[in-house]
Amino acid sequence: MNDRTTAGNHWKPVIFDETDATQRAALDELRRDSSLTFMDERQTQRKGLHSLLPSPEQSILDERDRWVFFPWRKTVVALLGPNSFRHLRLARNRNKITLAEQNSLGDLTIGIIGLSVGHAIAHTLALEGICGTLRLADFDEIELSNLNRIPASILDLGVNKAVVAARRIAEIDPYLRVEISEDGITENTIDDFFDGLDLLVEECDSLDVKVRAREAARSRRIPVLMETSDRGLLDVERFDLEPDRPVFHGVLGEIDSTSLRGLGTRDKIPIVLDQLDASLLSARMAASMVEVSETIETWPQLGGDVQLGGATIAAAVRRFGTGANLPSGRIRIDLDTHLDALAAPNPTRRAQQPSVDTAVDAHRTSVDPDALVLDAARRAPSGGNSQPWTFTRDARTVRIGVDRARTSTLDIAFRGSYVAVGAAAFNARVVASAQGRLDRTEVTERGVEITLSAGGPQPVEDRRLLDGVLERCTNREMGTGAPLDANIAADIAAAAAAEGGRAVLLTAPESIAAAANVLAAADRIRYLTPHLHRDMFSELRWPGDLDPDRGIEVSTLGIDDADLSKLEIVKRPDVMELVHDWDAGAALGTDMRDRVLSSSALAVIVVPGATAEHYIRGGSAMENVWVTAHLHGLAVQPVSPAFLYARTEEEYRQLSTHHAETLQQLSFEFRTLLEMETTESVALVLRLSCAPKTTIHSRRLPVSASVSG
Repeated sequence: MNDRTTAGNHWKPVIFDETDATQRAALDELRRDSSLTFMDERQTQRKGLHSLLPSPEQSILDERDRWVFFPWRKTVVALLGPNSFRHLRLARNRNKITLAEQNSLGDLTIGIIGLSVGHAIAHTLALEGICGTLRLADFDEIELSNLNRIPASILDLGVNKAVVAARRIAEIDPYLRVEISEDGITENTIDDFFDGLDLLVEECDSLDVKVRAREAARSRRIPVLMETSDRGLLDVERFDLEPDRPVFHGVLGEIDSTSLRGLGTRDKIPIVLDQLDASLLSARMAASMVEVSETIETWPQLGGDVQLGGATIAAAVRRFGTGANLPSGRIRIDLDTHLDALAAPNPTRRAQQPSVDTAVDAHRTSVDPDALVLDAARRAPSGGNSQPWTFTRDARTVRIGVDRARTSTLDIAFRGSYVAVGAAAFNARVVASAQGRLDRTEVTERGVEITLSAGGPQPVEDRRLLDGVLERCTNREMGTGAPLDANIAADIAAAAAAEGGRAVLLTAPESIAAAANVLAAADRIRYLTPHLHRDMFSELRWPGDLDPDRGIEVSTLGIDDADLSKLEIVKRPDVMELVHDWDAGAALGTDMRDRVLSSSALAVIVVPGATAEHYIRGGSAMENVWVTAHLHGLAVQPVSPAFLYARTEEEYRQLSTHHAETLQQLSFEFRTLLEMETTESVALVLRLSCAPKTTIHSRRLPVSASVSG
């Protein structure tokens, strides 16, 4: 330990654990050497470790620190222990690389032959922590002409290329195991180099070594990667899966390494051109090949192309190490081709300011009293603004039923559709009553039948409820959390009771918080379940989308530009699939939690049973509550947790096979919070808030689109 000139110390870091007496004594000897520099940034490292999310395991936090001596730097550095160091250093890899993937990749032993292009590859693999051991082989030394593509320095001139790479890697991660062969690959070194390799990256210039390396890899069933820094050419040869596969994909025919030994640069060119496919070389590379040994010594390489090769090989290694798709073959990742395709991006989809629905004024000016009744009905709320109703007019009778084609996964047994029909019927009745024309209303399992009396409409003496029906809208803005006035609470309870329902009002902060947690968890499941996610985003309407008269316009969501951008991300099924696989996505429920917590109350409309008639009456109760709250100046937002209309185990599985038990548990917790009877059902949940006013109304299909018969 005292002899710093021991073989290997010119590129290997020396690691000291002060709890070991022998190592502590050696470290103390270094401290007495005034020519050495000591660096200690452990406080900053510890702070970074403790700030990670999620917090590391206690064993990571408690790991002993180390001191690391870099002989070529004449510097000793204090570092976190190997596990805590790796945990902090690679924290920014997540979730591009998951923790499980990182651990799996960290077991790989990767060999790299040729440390010109190979230097960038070794460095990138070390940066990403996607290997456990690196074996580097190169007999050559750094020359000044190498510094256009090897990230070394003039202080490295005359130093072996593998040594330079090993030093650079040690200064990134001294705990990463690095082995080097300064003689390159020879018949004397090849067996030791290949022993235990999981993967070979071949980047040397010698054709016979290229072929010999593949022969050795194939005989040991080791896959080979190669990146040729012209037009980003990547070769993958999966000898682990195809042990009889010809080297270089057979493009050189039957070839062996012995026939290639001793060839000069000029003799290599036709073979290299065959191997690379001369017709696909970049024009500048192809033209340069003509000039080799004439106006240039050998073929050119650019530092940027070499760095791209490091990134490309790293991407392939990640696929190999995680078991993702990586077949044998060849591909070009050509930046120039991509740059030739530069084009203006499509405009981002930002919400346009919608115009206020003119239906209110139409009600006040229309001369067709029957049309006013149906127009009010179509303005009722429905899940995702799907408008799942049919209207039938027969003399003085208006029938409102369920359109079974306008449904979704959440609408189990059309229970949500029945709620919408009940709301539409309430609106129709209010207008008919205001006209003095309501004769009779009958609710059945098929829908609602409203009979109008003979004669023309009477003068409207009290417009308050009528205006409430016509002006009611969804307001998703954040609330102030101001307490709900007791008189308003009483009016809301009476409104639900008048229609055969019951309004359970959650007003205590602890009750609202408990409900917020349940509703947020249900929202997360809705994002992470493919068909629920698909249904949810099929409801949204962006400017320029087809079918603007149904669905929910993004401009009404009450979110800012930052959240609109996030919406573009979470709408992607591939993103949600990854989040689901990681068992992550806690943030997916944050928006719902925050909005509920900003509320003055949650009004949960409960009905005594679970028949279609019960849900229809629940819809009427819900609409009366909504209109009442609106007339009191409250902002109202409907909330439909994924479990809302499920009642049996099979129905929870219908919602989400993977999350069925969780949804059932969330439903149980919600019902317990509401102190509901077993036989009772929830028609809808309304979030009541003191929030800025809005005059934006969701668009509706014309009445004619829902009229039948």
